[in-house]
Amino acid sequence: MSTFPLTITAWSAVILGALMLALTLRVVLARRADGIVLGDNDDRVVAKKIRGHANAAEQIPIALILLGLAELLQPVWVVLPIAAILIAGRILHGIYFAIHGTTWRLRFYGMWLTVIAQGLLLTAVAAGLLF
Repeated sequence: MSTFPLTITAWSAVILGALMLALTLRVVLARRADGIVLGDNDDRVVAKKIRGHANAAEQIPIALILLGLAELLQPVWVVLPIAAILIAGRILHGIYFAIHGTTWRLRFYGMWLTVIAQGLLLTAVAAGLLF
């Protein structure tokens, strides 16, 4: 095994990339099932799947950038729990949007965990740059 400097970030990217792929496939399959070429055709279930994928596409890239920077600037024991919080949050959020009929609490707690992780990552990066 090589000594890749961003192992936590790399594994997080693999896990979150798999989540993005799953969310993408849920949108594609929903559109194909309803014969939707573009948009959501005013179908609330399809719109929800599209929004879930879009939210992941909005949140995951900046989180991975911050995670990589934090991993370069902080010890593993600081970064690993934050990565776990981020991944848990994105998975909870993704489940709510991907599977129709799941409780809104998954979205609520998923987003809170995502925001907490991003706040911690910002703090870790800033602390690493300042001290």
